[in-house]
Amino acid sequence: MLLSRASGILLHPTSFPSRFGIGDLGQEAYNFVNFLKDSGQQIWQILPLGPTGFGNSPYLAYSAMAGNPLLISPDKLKNKGLLAEEDLSNLPEFPSDRVDFDLVAQIKGSLLKTAYQNFQKNASEEEQKTFEELCTSKAFWLDDYASFMALKEANEGASWHTWDEDIASRQPAVLAEWQKRLADEIQYHKFVQFEFFQQWDELKNYANEKGIKIFGDVPIYVAHDSADVWAHPEIFCLDAETGEASLMAGVPPDYFSQTGQLWGNPVYQWDRLERDNFLWWVQRIQSMLNKVDWIRIDHFRGLSAYWAVPQGETTAINGEWIEAPGEALFETINEKLGTLPIIAEDLGLITPDVEELRDKFEFPGMKILHFAFDSGSDNPYLPYNYNSANWVVYTGTHDNNTTVGWFNNRSSEEQERVTSFLGGTWGNGIHWDLIRLAMASVASMAIFPLQDILGLGEETVMNQPGVAEGNWSWRYRSGMLTSEVSDRLKEVTDIYGRTPENQD
Repeated sequence: MLLSRASGILLHPTSFPSRFGIGDLGQEAYNFVNFLKDSGQQIWQILPLGPTGFGNSPYLAYSAMAGNPLLISPDKLKNKGLLAEEDLSNLPEFPSDRVDFDLVAQIKGSLLKTAYQNFQKNASEEEQKTFEELCTSKAFWLDDYASFMALKEANEGASWHTWDEDIASRQPAVLAEWQKRLADEIQYHKFVQFEFFQQWDELKNYANEKGIKIFGDVPIYVAHDSADVWAHPEIFCLDAETGEASLMAGVPPDYFSQTGQLWGNPVYQWDRLERDNFLWWVQRIQSMLNKVDWIRIDHFRGLSAYWAVPQGETTAINGEWIEAPGEALFETINEKLGTLPIIAEDLGLITPDVEELRDKFEFPGMKILHFAFDSGSDNPYLPYNYNSANWVVYTGTHDNNTTVGWFNNRSSEEQERVTSFLGGTWGNGIHWDLIRLAMASVASMAIFPLQDILGLGEETVMNQPGVAEGNWSWRYRSGMLTSEVSDRLKEVTDIYGRTPENQD
């Protein structure tokens, strides 16, 4: 449950400026934390941090617990002596306002291999000991992940279920032989995770020291082509012969889509998970709590009941609702880990059972202002209908248009509906009008995509659901976080009692 008023910014680290073509955990990340501090913000919300696979989506990672190698800062590796200045010269000319993921992966992959070779040759006994300690502490997922990535590379990137049957099904003798053969490659992937977590932990500690809490994100499902599914097939609904998902995740047809959404992830074997006291989920949440201060569970409704679509279907029409043991799950996690700092992504078709699950554990839900103006006065997203302070209010999320883009795409009548509710505008743009509306609401937490703070248009959206390509690539440019923007944000935050000083 949220206890005090606060506000913050939604920005994934890939969106930072960087000479390496993608945002990373280097100096620009620290500059952003300083911007948050100077602007009176207390929350930094991010997307999932895992190593991205097909489509570069943070929600389809190769691991639910590993970190994304592309977020590692080469400059920080150079500061540790793992890279030389000449290693960082002759970089290609990357786009300044988007990520070219293929080019970035090629360049950063080469730099990480060089850093690994230098670590092997030059690491001190203390550094080697620290590395071994991390490998031991994270062995419950790291061993499988490193083996998975090495095997995936040996199979030219093919999905695990198409590998030779003995290794796809993890036959012990065959797996041991491959792990021996790929020992150096496996050690490399462990080294990459070592560097990621060292850099992430340093950044998180810096943010926390500045009074900034990190608000992370847990996708309810994991990618089929992931270390988790390969290593734990018994907890997922898989075809015993092919390894493909026998029941696929998605959502049914609704107002927005006549065929629903078919995501393709395998759904969970919840009965098996429950017999194991939800061990994998407990480990997953514990892993997240080591990275962040707050956790948003994406598609929270799937922990009450989930839409399952049989193998072979090409749309989500022919699925069925199946009950999930969400209450038992959270009771077990609470028992193992204590009261959970969880926020429920409760958007879309929400039924009373979902609300009951959310409210039983006092998890805050979400309110989106973009959804507030196209029905009657009882619209649940209108701020005067919030029935408590236990909400997180957004202008929009990473799945929405920017506020400027959203408003510009509305008809003149629809725009008038918004401005009429606002009682006019403040003259600084519709984005600041909605930011003020969210700040003024009773919701304890107010979060804004950086694009809305900067007043950017629809060309800067992070993700367009249903569009397969071109997502997740937006980056802002150095110099955009001006003192003028910071001062305006600080003023609005202070007016509505959300700065740290208001909680003293």
